[in-house]
Amino acid sequence: MSKHLTTEIAVIGAGVVGLAIAEALIAEGRDVTLIDPAAPGMGASYGNAGTIADYAVMPVGSPDVLKNLPSLLFDKSSPLAVRRAAVPALMPWLARFALQSLPGPTKRNAAAIAALVADACPSWEALADRIGGAEILQRRGCLYIYESKAAFRAAEADMAFRRGLGITVDLISPETLAEMEPGLPSVEGGAAFFPKAVFLNDPGAMVSSLATAVQAKADYIQAEARQLTRQFDGVIIEGPGLRLHARKVILAAGAHSRALAAQAGDKVPLDTERGYHVEWDMPTPRLTRPSCPTARGFYLCPMTGRLRVAGTVELGGLTAPPSPHRIAKLVEGARAIFPDLGAPDREWMGFRPSMPDSRPVIGPSRGGADVIHAYGHGHIGLTLAPITARLVAAVVAERAPELDLTPYLPDRF
Repeated sequence: MSKHLTTEIAVIGAGVVGLAIAEALIAEGRDVTLIDPAAPGMGASYGNAGTIADYAVMPVGSPDVLKNLPSLLFDKSSPLAVRRAAVPALMPWLARFALQSLPGPTKRNAAAIAALVADACPSWEALADRIGGAEILQRRGCLYIYESKAAFRAAEADMAFRRGLGITVDLISPETLAEMEPGLPSVEGGAAFFPKAVFLNDPGAMVSSLATAVQAKADYIQAEARQLTRQFDGVIIEGPGLRLHARKVILAAGAHSRALAAQAGDKVPLDTERGYHVEWDMPTPRLTRPSCPTARGFYLCPMTGRLRVAGTVELGGLTAPPSPHRIAKLVEGARAIFPDLGAPDREWMGFRPSMPDSRPVIGPSRGGADVIHAYGHGHIGLTLAPITARLVAAVVAERAPELDLTPYLPDRF
C-alpha cells in the first residue's frame, strides 16, 4: 500500500547535491522530505575523487577532443570512451556534444562553469563547519602532472585560458614537483599546481555527516519516485509504496533525473557517464594531495587509509554491468606510477549525470517553479553542491539568485 504523505518541499535524490539543497532549505525554515531508493550519499557522491575542483572550468567537449573524437570514443582503453552497444541510443547526445565542442561553445561553456566554481572552496569550508566535517577538508591544492616536455608546453595555453577565467594556477618544474611529492616518479615535463583546491580525504564520511545533519531535521523516504503529476496546489510524486503531495519538487536525482524531468515538461539531453575507481588499503599515503597524470585521465587520491585511483569517462547508460577492461586500465595506470602495487582491495562503478555542454541544469521548469531542476553536474557534482543549494533555495524563496541562471536553465536546449 502506498504511503499518503504531504510536505512543503520534496527533494528527489539524496546524493551530495540533494542533501546540500535540503540542508540549505532547512536553514531557511522549510519543511523538507528527501526521497531516494538507496541510502543517502551513495553512488557518485561516495565514489568520486574527493576534490573540490575550483579549477575545473573546462567542459569535457573541446576542439581538441572533437578533433580526436572518433578514435577516443571507439578505443575502449581511451580516457573518453563509449560502449559500442550504446552508440545508437547515444547518437543524439553525441551530435549535441560535437556541436558543443566547437571553439565558440567551448568558451561559453567554460565561462558558465567558471561562474559556478568560483566560490566552491569557501562554500565547502562553510558547509563542513556547519555539519562537523572540517577535519575531513585538506588544504594542499591539486596537481595536474605532465609526463613529457611537449605536454607541459602544450599546457601553457590551457592554463593561460583558465587564468583568464579567474583560476589561480602555477606551472612548476619537475624539480619543484619532486619536492612537493617525493613519492611520485620523476617526470620530464612538470605540473600545474592549483593551490586553492580543497580535498576531502574521505568524501563518503563527509557526505555521511551531511546526511546525518539533514536527517535530524527532515523526513526521509527510501523509495523510488517514478511519476510526477502536477496539481493546482503542487505536485503528486508516486512510486512503489509511495504517494507524496509536495508544494514544490526539487529534481536532484543525478543520472536518474531525465525521465522525471520529461514528465515535468522539460526534455533535457541528459545521459550517463559511468565512473570507476579502484582502491588499495595502506596506512601511509604515497602522496599528500590529489594528483592527475593528465595523459592517463585519472586521479591519484590519498584517501584516509587507502589510495583511491578514480577517473576516466565511459558513456554507456544505467543498466549495463561494469566494464572489466575499464577497471584493468585503472590498475595498469596506477602500477605505471607505483609498480609495487598488488591487487586492489576493492573496485567501484557509479553514474555521473552528463550534459553535452558540461553545464548542470539548475532552475525552474518551463511549466513553473513548482518543479525545480538541480542535476547534470558531470564530474563536478561534489564541487558544486553548496552553490547549487544556494541557487535552488533562492528560486524556492522567489528572490534573485546570486548568479544569473540563464546558462543553466532547462529551456536552453
